[in-house]
Amino acid sequence: MVNPKYEPVDAAKVARFSDIATFLRTQRVEMSDEIDIGLVGVPFDIGLNYRGGPREAPAAVRQASRIIRKAHPTSGVQPYKMCNIADLGDAPVNPLNKDESIETIEKFFADLTALNIRPIAVGGDHTIPTPILRGIARQQPVGILQIDSHADTLDELCGTKVNHATFMRRALEEGLIDPKRVVQLGLRGSRFSPDDIAFGYEAGFTIITFDEYEAMGRAAAIEKIQSVLGTGRTYMTIDIDGLDPAFCPGTPVPEIGGITPRDCQVIIRALQGVDLVGADISEVAPCYDPTGITSITAANLMFELLCVMSDAVVKAK
Repeated sequence: MVNPKYEPVDAAKVARFSDIATFLRTQRVEMSDEIDIGLVGVPFDIGLNYRGGPREAPAAVRQASRIIRKAHPTSGVQPYKMCNIADLGDAPVNPLNKDESIETIEKFFADLTALNIRPIAVGGDHTIPTPILRGIARQQPVGILQIDSHADTLDELCGTKVNHATFMRRALEEGLIDPKRVVQLGLRGSRFSPDDIAFGYEAGFTIITFDEYEAMGRAAAIEKIQSVLGTGRTYMTIDIDGLDPAFCPGTPVPEIGGITPRDCQVIIRALQGVDLVGADISEVAPCYDPTGITSITAANLMFELLCVMSDAVVKAK
């Protein structure tokens, strides 16, 4: 039952620039079993080995999301008429202690799962899927759609096992993902060695490099994604560096020649019918983008994910 108290601020009645910013102008509340979908920030970037900055993303994306309205222009989905959706604030982090932060983030998402709340998170660097998946997928592994320029399957980086380049390996080792239902899309850029993505192939992941994506075309790639994921429990993770930095320059590790925001929108829309149980958008670093377009893109992708997830919630009830 949709509760009107969770109705977001109406931009047709209240100026977009007024009041405190929340994700998609939803109500800021504490987690409870009334909430179907929780929009959350994870301001963590201690897992990076290059440029910092994604800790600033939740605040920036909240601000940028003032521009988003209530109804999807293509599918017609109106998520706020289907589900109780709210901004649940940020997962707790200790900015001086990576291990403690990983533990508190995991507990935060485990608490959401215990209340049957599906999360859409804004990171944060791409370490955050590790504690998120630990919080939501320990009982039942999920399929993964990963849009990224990097495979994130290293065993370690700079002597550490949990960082922004290892989460897919950790997730497989810990039984959090089903390797037969994994798609890694958009991989490109220089590598530490030719073996960087070998782990994924050996594990049975479906890998579509950007060169392959360009050759096969968007429609064929979507067909492949749908065939691999099916309709089961699925998590989507978007590293914003999977998109071309010509469109999204605000990211710590930009890699030229990537997916366009338009293609990313259409790919998310094609997930309609998938049981989307969680998602994140990571590696947005507002400090490298004075135009704000990276945060605006992230806010729009958050709404795309919300529309797909709202449909999944209704079908699951």
